[in-house]
Parts: sequence; C-alpha cells; structure tokens
Amino acid sequence: MLLAACSGGSTPEGGAGDDDALTVAVVTPYLGNASTKEVIDLFTEDAEARGWQVSVEDTAGDMNKLNSAFQNAAAQQPDAIVLGMGDPTQVSLGLKSAADAGVPVFAIDAAEADGIAANVTSDNTDLGEQSAQALIDAMGGTGSIVMLTHDPHPGVKARAAGARPVFEEAGITILESKHVEVPGPVDDARKSVQDIMSAQGDRVTGIWGGWDEPALGATQALDAAKITGVPVVGIDGQDFALAEIAKGGPFTATVKQDWAGIAQKTVELIAENAAGNAPEQSQYELPGTLVTQDTVAEQD
Repeated sequence: MLLAACSGGSTPEGGAGDDDALTVAVVTPYLGNASTKEVIDLFTEDAEARGWQVSVEDTAGDMNKLNSAFQNAAAQQPDAIVLGMGDPTQVSLGLKSAADAGVPVFAIDAAEADGIAANVTSDNTDLGEQSAQALIDAMGGTGSIVMLTHDPHPGVKARAAGARPVFEEAGITILESKHVEVPGPVDDARKSVQDIMSAQGDRVTGIWGGWDEPALGATQALDAAKITGVPVVGIDGQDFALAEIAKGGPFTATVKQDWAGIAQKTVELIAENAAGNAPEQSQYELPGTLVTQDTVAEQD
C-alpha cells in the first residue's frame, strides 16, 4: 500500500511525489487540548518549512465526524493523512477509505493498528510510571489517590495502566478512577474533584492526572476550597503546568513529552515514505522528562 501511495502521489490528483510539494491532511478529535494543538502546530511548521501543503480538521471529540473527515481527506488523494491523537479502532471506516484510496496514514500519539503505517508517540507506560512515583514521593510514600483518566485516548489509557501497578506496589489505595470529558477537560475535572472532595475529601491524599489539563482542573478545585496537603501530578509539560509547579502549590510534578521530537519524526517518516522507504517499525516511542518543583526552572 505504501509503495502504491508513493507512485500514486505523482499523479495530478495525488499531488507531487517529491519532498518539496507533498500534501498532508491532518485529522484530529482533540485540537481543543493544549498538547494536541502544540504537536500539530509543530508538525505543520516542520512540514510547511519543507514546502508541503498541510490542512488540519478537528472534530471536537466526535468520532463519527472523524471517520467522515478521513473519508473526505482520502477523496482528495493527499500524499499522507495524519491522525492527530485518537483511537484508531474508532475510525476503522476512515482507515479503510484511506487504504482503498492508496493513501498512507501516520499517527501522532495514537496507537498501532491495521491501516496505520507508523505511530509516533511517547513511551506512555513510562510516563505513567514516572508520574505515579512522583505523586507517591510527594505524599510521603503513603495515602489514597484519585486518578483522572480518559480511556478513549490510547496514550492516556496506557499511562493509567503504567501508573496503577506503581501505586499498588507502594501500597497506595486507588479510591476512584474518574473519566474526564473532552472537550472541556479542565472544567470537567474541576467539577469532578469538587464533588469527590466534598464526598470523601478526608480520604484523598493525592490526585493523578492522565494529562496536564485535568491536573490543572484538580488544582483549581483544591485552591478554591483552600485545601492544602493534597499534591497533584500531570503529564505533558505544558507551559501552564510548569507555571503552576513553579508556584509551589498543589500541582507538584508533570512529565514533559518531547512534542518537537515527535512532530519531527512524523515529518521524517512521511518524507521517507514518499521517497519509497516504508517505516521500519509500526511504533516509535520517545522518552519523557519528569519535571518537579526542584527542576521546573530547567524546563521552562
């Protein structure tokens, strides 16, 4: 399929086959999230610097529309389609339409799947493990926690799966795993944490966020209730998270993802594929870096 897409890209309807004039369609359900927007912006910047034409379509969490977006993109015969986060199993119709059109699909922070030439992401299990240990350390090694999750995102689901054994092995009680709605994760997490703290706040000694935005919502809920001594951790390393960590408040740590590296690697894979060199593996994982109150100045 990949080689067919390369040769097909030289036809008038398929765009140019050389690296100077590729056309790429990016589709995502999560552009409203800070990390998604950051990595897609970085990808677009890198691609356009090569002379590529990049379009971006956001479906705001609607997976049915994401399938339609894939189908519409495939009909335009771009040189590649990029899934900007999301669960590939929910866009099987879209992936089939891309395959039928001979258009290769690459993914950023999604998952390996049939129809995905390569997924470029972080080592999400490690992100979960690092963040869990950071929360345990901030709690002094004991306590009970709430996890803020979002299983429809494969990366967040993998982080939670990586974090749970770390908590369990340390004897930390997981009181609840709360699904966070997207779009609007900050507001949704804030409301959820307000309810949780009202119901069982005397038991909660830490909050784990699957990414920075729910961690920010949790921090806002704790600050509004003037609750101290309940640390919060996130994952992504967004600027707002680093600013909260620097304040010395509830938000105590995050694990910064290498979004620039992920974007660059995706661009490189598309360029190599267009030149006739298919990806050597189906998934590429980049490491993340733990950021705490002691190291935040180095990461800002």
